[in-house]
Amino acid sequence: MKFSEQWLREWVNPAISTEALSEQLSMAGLEVDGVEPVAGEFTNVVVGQVVECGQHPNADKLQVTKVDTGDGELHDIVCGAKNCRLGIKVFVAKVGAVLPGNFKIKKTKLRGEPSNGMLCSESELGLADSSPGIMELPEDAPVGQCAREYLKLDDVSIDVDLTPNRSDCLGMLGLAREVGVLNNMPVLQPEEKHIQPSIDDTLPIQLDAPEACPRYLGRVIRDINPTATTPLWMMEKLRRSGVRAIDPVVDVTNYVLLELGHPMHAFDLDQLEGGIVVRYSRPQESLTLLDGNTVELNENTLLIADEKKAVAMAGIFGGEGTGVTESSHNIFLESAFFAPTAIAGKARSYGLHTDASHRYERGVDPQLQRRAMERATELLLDIVGGEAGPVTEAVSGAHIPADKTVELRHARIAHVLGVSLPEARIEEIMQCLGFSLKANENGWSVLVPAYRFDISIEEDLIEEVARVYGYNNIPNTAPVASLTMTRQQEARVNIYAFSQTLISRGFQEVITYSFVDPKAQSRLHPSIPSITLPHPISADMSVMRVSLFPGLIQTVVYNQKRQQPRVRLFEQGLRYIQDENAENGVRQERVLSGIIAGTINDEHWGMEARPVDYFDLKGDVEAILAKTNDLNSFEFVAEEHESLHPGQSASIYRNNEKVGLIGSVHPEHERKLGLHGRTFVFELDLDKIEQRQLPVSESVSKFPANRRDIALIVDENVAAGQVLSAIRKVGGNQLVDLKLFDIYTGQGIEPGQKSLAIALTLQDKERTLEEKDINDVVDRVVESMSEQFKASLRD
Repeated sequence: MKFSEQWLREWVNPAISTEALSEQLSMAGLEVDGVEPVAGEFTNVVVGQVVECGQHPNADKLQVTKVDTGDGELHDIVCGAKNCRLGIKVFVAKVGAVLPGNFKIKKTKLRGEPSNGMLCSESELGLADSSPGIMELPEDAPVGQCAREYLKLDDVSIDVDLTPNRSDCLGMLGLAREVGVLNNMPVLQPEEKHIQPSIDDTLPIQLDAPEACPRYLGRVIRDINPTATTPLWMMEKLRRSGVRAIDPVVDVTNYVLLELGHPMHAFDLDQLEGGIVVRYSRPQESLTLLDGNTVELNENTLLIADEKKAVAMAGIFGGEGTGVTESSHNIFLESAFFAPTAIAGKARSYGLHTDASHRYERGVDPQLQRRAMERATELLLDIVGGEAGPVTEAVSGAHIPADKTVELRHARIAHVLGVSLPEARIEEIMQCLGFSLKANENGWSVLVPAYRFDISIEEDLIEEVARVYGYNNIPNTAPVASLTMTRQQEARVNIYAFSQTLISRGFQEVITYSFVDPKAQSRLHPSIPSITLPHPISADMSVMRVSLFPGLIQTVVYNQKRQQPRVRLFEQGLRYIQDENAENGVRQERVLSGIIAGTINDEHWGMEARPVDYFDLKGDVEAILAKTNDLNSFEFVAEEHESLHPGQSASIYRNNEKVGLIGSVHPEHERKLGLHGRTFVFELDLDKIEQRQLPVSESVSKFPANRRDIALIVDENVAAGQVLSAIRKVGGNQLVDLKLFDIYTGQGIEPGQKSLAIALTLQDKERTLEEKDINDVVDRVVESMSEQFKASLRD
């Protein structure tokens, strides 16, 4: 909000400079964005009166004048303004004057006639960007008085950037109240007058939407003077507040808006058909606004209407058909309270933003309507005359915002601010802000004034105390806090360790949406029911994910479309499964998922550029599982999954409990989802793989280790992992290491069979193993493999 400093000082005048006032407002939360002079720099400009005015003998568009400036002589001045005429009072730049832009006035001749000065327009004095002619002054303007003194131009406009919660400061009343509190000074408000009606004319008012408009006041004013002009003092206050003067009636409503912070509107009474109805718009209803644009009204738009048509968008913009014009003789004045929720966002939906909507959507004082009506009536009767009828009020008390009482504890203030303030000082601050206090054993019960919509909890009141007391006055005290070591479960692997492992292997972490395309999810997981969002962002983001695959696959497609030949991504997050036994019917499971596509390496002359395969991703997953120090407890078992290739998918088990899956995306899904080339994915249940086997210290054997290699011939359908797991179980404590170093099929091996070359490392901590001990272990292993897998030693 922009306002004149002089206007503010008419209400409250602290003995501080403009800079100090700006700093004070900013520190109180009303940030000052700028301070600008209200006029350009000029000198030697005075009030003058045109005592002679005639046609220039040598120019059709110029006039020759003689002007009295109060210095005992008449000045010959040539003027080209159309509104220059005999008897008017104007601002005169005398010879030697300097106007804005360092424009100096000298004696000169214009088309042969002497011109010793210049009659000035608003734009030439820096009072406006443009002007149609010279500036005309009231008849009572004293001839010879300095222009700066006459208009009190030694003033600045202060632009305050208010946060949305401080709508009470969108008027001079609220700003003066703040400055008064900050300087502990009384505020000199304009005297409230009650205008006695001189006629009995009224209009009936009907509230069809009381929840949106619980209070509406109206007043008829007849026989106004349509030729009246807005007084210069009001035009100047409007101009310095960034508002352009239009006509007296509109200027008065704008002045009351700036003075009290309450929007008003005036209708041409003769254009209204019947009484006033406050209602919502109807289907296919339209309204032509004051700016000439016609808008099709949404059904949830609050309107002011008469008995036949809409006449204004409530709290936003008036209609052209009932607007006050130069020919208006009778008006209907409106002052209403509209609920913020009924106005918020409506103006923007039509591409509008008005001073009224700016205030109503933030909240105005629900008790201020009658005061605004009386003040506007007083000003209108003084300026345009007329006869005022009684104020008609329609009100729904049940929908007027109720008074709020908030408890404020003295101990809580000290705890939050870190400083203990005297109770008397706290009471003084609260009372200056307009709050009513009632003491109790813990502090006070505070009755919040109606205009403070932003006060609802105790901390709001504490903030008020802090900003008025002064943030700079609160001592800088270093906080004292005891530090407690956070508990870290050594037997639990941190997700960071898993993430770093994948990053070190060339993966990049992504974060995708928890809501996904229902078509893509049902294609990947047709047997798992999805949770549908009641109000989705869009149709393709309308269900909660049951795995992280849809988001990862979509990310790979996005990258492949941008010529990325190698993609390796992972994500850790939640999947959402319907479960009647879970809280709110949804089981949230923490999972870690990854995906690879494209080539195994970036293009390089020294590295192979082959496409990724199942075993590449399996190696990455094993690197993750190795963080548990218990890799042998995990097993990859070939199993089919509805989203994966039947021949290239496996489930991952830990001690016979399923903890995840891995495999190639089904070729049919690859085609329909837009993937290029083979794509491999995995997903692990974090809660089931985070448990780590703690290391146990053992003495290092001082006796030599012995290696024995055996080659077992087994059926080709037997998994090597099963064989190795079985050997570990029967090998005993002396088997300290086990490696599969070769798989062979071909000459010498029967069709349907394969040879597994396995290295056994044997060692004892107590003695050197003899040949017989080693052979006993090897024989036991071979015998057990023969029984379990019908294996035989290869010759």
